[in-house]
Amino acid sequence: MPPSATVDVHQHLWPPAFVEALRLRMRPPMMRGWTLHTAHEAPFTIDPADHDPDRRRQLDPDRGRILLSLSSPLGIERLVPDEAQPLLDAWHDGLLDLPEPFRGWASVNHVEPDLDGLKQRLSGGPAGLAGPAGLAGLQVPADELATPAGLERAAPVLRLCEELDRPVLVHPGPLARGASDLPPWWPPVVDYVAQLHAAWWSWQQTGRTLLPALRICFAAGAGLAPLHHERYAARGGGRVVVDRDVFVETSSYGRQAVDALTRALGIDVIVLGSDRPYAVPVDPVLGAAARVAITVTNPTRLLEGERP
Repeated sequence: MPPSATVDVHQHLWPPAFVEALRLRMRPPMMRGWTLHTAHEAPFTIDPADHDPDRRRQLDPDRGRILLSLSSPLGIERLVPDEAQPLLDAWHDGLLDLPEPFRGWASVNHVEPDLDGLKQRLSGGPAGLAGPAGLAGLQVPADELATPAGLERAAPVLRLCEELDRPVLVHPGPLARGASDLPPWWPPVVDYVAQLHAAWWSWQQTGRTLLPALRICFAAGAGLAPLHHERYAARGGGRVVVDRDVFVETSSYGRQAVDALTRALGIDVIVLGSDRPYAVPVDPVLGAAARVAITVTNPTRLLEGERP
């Protein structure tokens, strides 16, 4: 399998138009110069080099596809539509201006989802691996799916992806309260993991009943929720059945966690996600066959579905 076939399903790189749209705002989320201000996290100074496509390609020269995610913790998907739309437009249009190997995940406003607009975006080109421009699928904030009822509310948006045969990436969403008094590692290690954990179990409870054919991927190993299957069974949840269309990606985890996920779920649903520039890809050292599965075979199936 040639190196150019490898895929990273989760990175962050902001197109210039998106940065400028954040700078135009008068309240969070907004940017002043290269300092990001959000509603619930401390101001964060961004390194412009982290959003330089040429530099990013140098970091991952063998990557055939890099899928970029809107930063859901900014809370853009939760703004009122008139505030969200300029940012979402700048994100989507900016993605399509980026060179190879960059593709991206669409995002949608969750206050008043524009399903027609989303359908047009997701129908604009082939899925992430196959062709020229086009968005791979849809990213949704994990806190939107944090309960079965939340998953049911999000079902119309997710069902559109199912109908279009496009996958969904579940990414951590914004914090529910301020974090200025906490160390900077706290939100990604505590809050984001908890959101993903809840979204995973909501999916286990309700997802397949609502969306029998959707391909879905949970960032950061679903907060390692799959490792709790024994406790789930012990407390009356029953047995977790491995679903070949429910994936987890590896961002911020290494050998121990990825090995444990493969023991709980098998290798076929583990895909590479790095979360650059906030983390770097880690080789779990599980052997050449596992490396091809995680970086080539499995992400191809996530993006394109099963092939005869």
